[in-house]
Amino acid sequence: MRAGVFDSGVGGLTVVKSLLEHSLFDEIIYFGDTARVPYGIKDKNTIIRYSLEAVEFFKNFDIDILIAACNSVSAYAIDELKAVAPFKVSGVIQPGVKALTNKAKNLDAKILILGTKATINSQKYKRLLNSQGYYNINSLATSLFVPVVEEGLFEGDVLKSVMNHYFDGIDEPDFIILGCTHFPLIKNEISKFFPNATLIHSGEAVVWFLKNSFNIPKSKSQTSLKLFASENPDKLKEVAKKWLYNS
Repeated sequence: MRAGVFDSGVGGLTVVKSLLEHSLFDEIIYFGDTARVPYGIKDKNTIIRYSLEAVEFFKNFDIDILIAACNSVSAYAIDELKAVAPFKVSGVIQPGVKALTNKAKNLDAKILILGTKATINSQKYKRLLNSQGYYNINSLATSLFVPVVEEGLFEGDVLKSVMNHYFDGIDEPDFIILGCTHFPLIKNEISKFFPNATLIHSGEAVVWFLKNSFNIPKSKSQTSLKLFASENPDKLKEVAKKWLYNS
């Protein structure tokens, strides 16, 4: 099977990493819309338009499923993608919620949702969690993490300063949903602020979801990966080399 994965930038590589580790596909085609990153500060209609343009890109490949590895796209454009795509479509929010419910057996568990402004404002995570009986939820828009990650700053003073800005005064939760696929790239630093919290990672959540919802069997061959970007593809490949194979 062949999968397409797309994100506004490098963040979706965190999903690709999990897909590679579990050998779900024979080939993965990745597209990072790096010319227009981040999606998370844009309005709903713009996010939908960019997402539909991504579908047109993937029509050039014979893929079986498209994974929108962007929470902002998953929050606003999944229904539109499913309506026009000639292949199956999956987002990352529903898998993330399912991963949380699998681990958080106590409905009173303190849950912190981190995401971009667009994702948090959509309240999609919150509504889905509320429907499962979880109400002790704090949603925090941490959009500055995206450009920091795009610059390759996965640790250091700049990232620490941004975390101090966002996390000052935040009580430690029991669970943290990394509601942006960029955020697993800084998960180690987030864990330093909240050492006792369990982090929910989109990549692992998507793998579980694909196996159970689409009955995708393990590939019998080594997964090949093709990388595309709307701008500066060399930078995308540099991050991919560091993240996918050296971490």
